[in-house]
Amino acid sequence: MKYIRWFETLRREDVATVGGKNSSLGEMIHHLASKGIRVPNGFATTADAFRAYIEHNNLMEPLRAKFAELDADPKSLARVGRAIRGLVLNAGFPADIAVELRQAYRDLSRMYSMDEADVAVRSSATAEDLPDASFAGQQETILNVVGEEELLVACRQCFASLFTDRAIVYRASQGFDHLETALSIGVQKMVRSDLAGSGVIFSIDTESGFRDATVITAAWGIGENVVQGAVTPDEYRVFKPLLDKPDVRPIIQKDLGSKEMKMVYARGASQTIKNMECTRAEKNSYVLTDDEILQMARWTVTIEKHYGCPMDIEWAKDGQSGGLFIVQARPETVQSRRAEGIFKSYSLKVRGTALLEGIAIGDAVATGNAKVIRSAKDIDQFEDGCILITEITDPDWVPVMKRASAIVTDQGGRTSHAAIVSRELGIPALVGAKNATHLLKDGQPVTVSCSEGNVGYVYDGILEYEEKDIRVDDLPETKTVIKLNVASPAAAMRWWRLPSKGVGLARMEFIINNLIKIHPMALLNWPHLEDREAIATIAELTDGYPDKAEYFVDRLALGIAQIAAVQYPHSTLVRMSDFKTNEYADLIGGRQFEPHEENPMLGFRGASRYYSDEYREGFALECRAIRRVREEIGLDNVWIMIPFCRTLEEADRVHAELEKHGLKRGERGLKVYVMCELPSNIFLAEQFADRFDGFSIGSNDLTQLTLGVDRDSSKLSYLFDERNDAVKAAIQMVIKTAHAKGCEVGICGQGPSDYPDFAEFLVEAGIDSISLNPDSVIEVLGRIAALERTRN
Repeated sequence: MKYIRWFETLRREDVATVGGKNSSLGEMIHHLASKGIRVPNGFATTADAFRAYIEHNNLMEPLRAKFAELDADPKSLARVGRAIRGLVLNAGFPADIAVELRQAYRDLSRMYSMDEADVAVRSSATAEDLPDASFAGQQETILNVVGEEELLVACRQCFASLFTDRAIVYRASQGFDHLETALSIGVQKMVRSDLAGSGVIFSIDTESGFRDATVITAAWGIGENVVQGAVTPDEYRVFKPLLDKPDVRPIIQKDLGSKEMKMVYARGASQTIKNMECTRAEKNSYVLTDDEILQMARWTVTIEKHYGCPMDIEWAKDGQSGGLFIVQARPETVQSRRAEGIFKSYSLKVRGTALLEGIAIGDAVATGNAKVIRSAKDIDQFEDGCILITEITDPDWVPVMKRASAIVTDQGGRTSHAAIVSRELGIPALVGAKNATHLLKDGQPVTVSCSEGNVGYVYDGILEYEEKDIRVDDLPETKTVIKLNVASPAAAMRWWRLPSKGVGLARMEFIINNLIKIHPMALLNWPHLEDREAIATIAELTDGYPDKAEYFVDRLALGIAQIAAVQYPHSTLVRMSDFKTNEYADLIGGRQFEPHEENPMLGFRGASRYYSDEYREGFALECRAIRRVREEIGLDNVWIMIPFCRTLEEADRVHAELEKHGLKRGERGLKVYVMCELPSNIFLAEQFADRFDGFSIGSNDLTQLTLGVDRDSSKLSYLFDERNDAVKAAIQMVIKTAHAKGCEVGICGQGPSDYPDFAEFLVEAGIDSISLNPDSVIEVLGRIAALERTRN
């Protein structure tokens, strides 16, 4: 055939002939089918077919005249664009092209043993899916096309979509000539995802650029809802370096999306697809099983290696066969082009009242007045510099999105149109914020913060924030190991570029408080709690977990895994829970299990809880989570730290509990550290060193108990100082004793981050590692390097 190319004959070098989308499909079918990657078959019309169509209908001069009209009056875009599309849509196919289209469709139908195959008719422009210009969503896709006549109509719609208003604007902004760009059409056998699910995969973390994670989104039904941001999909993250280990399952995040509706097949009244509401069971269940998540991740790694760059991939699951398929793959165009050695850090100087939250896109902060616009026909009401608030966006919104300081949408996930475009534009966005268009009012001053991890917030009012350029190129090496204090799993990936070697403190209680919210003993005793409201709340939060204790283990393990993956293979030191009784009581269902204490800071906390009858079962859940991270997920760089261990006998009892739950010191490379925060840890350092692999100095509690000053007392704040000579003497003592026993000593307290001179003292004292808050790493690192040079 002159104007038709079957996918299997195409390679990625054929962009000029069949566009980026079709050439990539051919590339995968030819090279990756042998590696198990399934791509539905089909064929493409060539760019010459488009040119022949334009020439046959004598459209070149009318099109040139219309574009000249637009150049003279840019405000005429809507009118001129409509006229151009009308010219193309109302034209007819040359007879030879129509014959070839019909014949190829018949051949494809026979290939799938069907009288008339259901196909997707996709546009594939010759300037599309390029490494520096994605053209995402600029042209039409028509789904569930059946029969030769429907096919010809759909092909004309694709040709006309080369000249949608959004495509015209995007080409102009990217410097492409409208009349030099041609369009190929891909005709691909549909995957019956209307009976299952579909979504998008990025082979790189889309917000941080972390290359060792692949991000998968999934929703029920055909994938257009995910791409368009019409639903909030499930989101899964997989740690790629462990995928080749057959005995582990490196899924490090699973977030259940609300998945409000699904797109399915339709017939009649010119409809080929329609949306219907998802059932409650669908909304509350994951679209993909763990095995399917891992299979998709392995395919993603294979595709990425083949193309040699991070990839943006669309997938679909066939509800009839149960098989998974790749239906599209293109280069990722935002994070992969960022400078490796430089990134910006944004931080609020003060946190205000959070009005709503959603999925954070980008890592910036923006302020401005909210502008609520529900329909694209009203975008002329938008004012430059405002924060755009809308339900969803599609390519028609791009002209106004460029003028916004931030974007907030009710619906959508990380692969929605709003997310993709905001990344390309470098504008922070909050997607899937649910009720933004109802909660926020026109003209209301707000602050949009995407700087706090995967979850972003809209705060009331204009808040002050700080913006820093962090440069990590050419930073000096230090003998003293620099580690990170990481509290939030969601924020962990923001800091992967920093030259740190491990996490010196990951607080388990932060994960429990923010991701789990429920007291572990309340989960173990549900539904026999005294608090009826807590019973109902727990039932709602743990929907989908018949075993309520499994909810605790699963969420905790995934939270720890996200932190540990970013620093792999360097160690991540996870401190077992160290809530005080009043803090435990504030967890859902917690008051029934916690005593009232006059001084919780010195009460039933840390190690004393782990072997007690009141909390032993809760500690068992913490141990199960650690084992899952190390042995099932595969992140054996996770070590554990025991806080507030008062006596040697207590240390022995804690080890006995750990061993009971399969966490024996030394087995499978497990190291167990002790927090050095009590005078007894200092005075008996030699004996503690026999029981633990290392010490991690908690300078806040050590200062409090050395000086006898409540660290939370405003009245005595002038006395609280980690740099006090007594505190320094205690630190020097434990370092000397521990080193004599071959034991490592690090510090994870606030002091080194706040006081550079304190960090210098620690280096002089010979400390092995300093764990810092991420935003202080660059400054403190420079001071330590300079000090080490003078000492040498």
